Amino acid sequence: MLDKTFEPAAVEQKHYQADEAAGRFAANPTSNATPHTIMMPPPNVTGSLHMGHALNMTLQDVLTRYRRMQGRDALWQPGTDHAGIATQMVVERQLGEKGQTRHDLGREGFIDRVWAWKEESGNTITGQLRRLGASPDWPRERFTMDEGLSAAVRRVFVSLYHEGLIYKDKRLVNWDPKLHTAISDLEVESKEIDGNLWHFKYPLAEQKDRFLIVATTRPETMLGDTAVAVNPEDDRYKDLIGQMVELPLVGRLIPVVADDYADPETGSGAVKITPAHDFNDFEVGRRHDLEMINIFDQDAQLNDEVPEAYRGLDRYDARKKVIAELEALGLLDKIEPHRHTVPHGDRSGVVIEPWLTDQWYCDAKTLAQPAIKAVEEGRTEFVPKNWENTYYDWMRNIQPWCISRQLWWGHQIPAWYAEDGTVFVQETEAEAQAAAEKHFGKPVALTRDGDVLDTWFSSALWPFSTIGWPEQTPELARYYPGDVLVTGFDIIFFWVARMMMMGRHFMGDVPFSMVYIHALVLVEKGQKMSNS
Repeated sequence: MLDKTFEPAAVEQKHYQADEAAGRFAANPTSNATPHTIMMPPPNVTGSLHMGHALNMTLQDVLTRYRRMQGRDALWQPGTDHAGIATQMVVERQLGEKGQTRHDLGREGFIDRVWAWKEESGNTITGQLRRLGASPDWPRERFTMDEGLSAAVRRVFVSLYHEGLIYKDKRLVNWDPKLHTAISDLEVESKEIDGNLWHFKYPLAEQKDRFLIVATTRPETMLGDTAVAVNPEDDRYKDLIGQMVELPLVGRLIPVVADDYADPETGSGAVKITPAHDFNDFEVGRRHDLEMINIFDQDAQLNDEVPEAYRGLDRYDARKKVIAELEALGLLDKIEPHRHTVPHGDRSGVVIEPWLTDQWYCDAKTLAQPAIKAVEEGRTEFVPKNWENTYYDWMRNIQPWCISRQLWWGHQIPAWYAEDGTVFVQETEAEAQAAAEKHFGKPVALTRDGDVLDTWFSSALWPFSTIGWPEQTPELARYYPGDVLVTGFDIIFFWVARMMMMGRHFMGDVPFSMVYIHALVLVEKGQKMSNS
């Protein structure tokens, strides 16, 4: 006799287990049926799933089951992401509760600890998906740091390096002074704060009674100024272009340069230029070949590039001292209340410092061109279509992609250095040793690069690395390119665009013919829901 009410918990698990055991969720590479491929956006192994995942997975499940019912050979490819900095922080917090740091364990010991957490968290996630009733092809489950995907990452890095599309450069990055690593724009949270705009007088070198007034929200960075910029059409300053001003407190002479970046309508129309500590100033510095003086260390404390009285000071203590000394010298013109946005690390909570440092970069501009063309030609369609505009906006204005991170958890960069700094980029240490011996004519000691790759680098390969690449497997031939990608609008650039770039470059085709963009599940105050 049937109960009065249906108790799903009592029956769902039994039927789900029966379906999974019978292989009803499995794709069949030998089938004559038309294939249909959906790549699961891999959840981060940083805890458990949230409602956003439930929305995303349900949409994919509906599409996959529908295609199965139509007789298609449906592959819903499951897997999880190692999530670099996010996962490392989870484990570091766990160690912190025991009064330990990762340095107490050493690199290998810490990585072993993270792998143990991955097993626990990954099993939680797959258990939740099963409980939700999701029907991916579970025996095909992959992880962005399993051996097959790691081999794909090494192959891509080495290939792009030897094609000149990966290189090392000294540029500005979003630097987290607490976590001591570069972070991506997605990990930067801009907060509006009530601050001040300080107006300082910079005396002209040849006319000590004449001053250029510059305004800044970050007085401490003036110690690293290397120019003052004025607009070339600003009549007030045309006679000063090419002249020198004396940088207060430092005594260094710096030029007045003409650049459209200076807005005559903003402030005094004259802008201090600190190329090593501001992204806009960095570009001005490159245009005018200005010196780039890095005045901070990795903790955002002032280094030896500043006058001795400031060395070792925290950036905010240095700010107070700069203001006080300029005021004493009569060079503080005025202070205005000013509400502005300040970048913070979304995990550390500290103010992010634009920091000049050596990092590995990917030539995203070159890789983006075929990916842009693919959408323009309709080979990949966005639904709703308006999201194509977001894709185009990012891709047509793309900057070099900083792909290195100063972490321990992740794909360690396959680059080895000789004592003289010569770098050998190969897939294995043995290949690097052979290349070094050929270069030097004798065996030499090599040291591996300690950085790891940005998490998005490995996930950019997801549509083809999960089905066998770089091996030419039957699955790769059958299920690539895929049919649909289901994801949120917040990672169109960080993930969708990068999969498009890597797919076009390494597979010669787009990774999916349709990108279905859904809304995000928000928390009470309107922020995006996340594992944290």
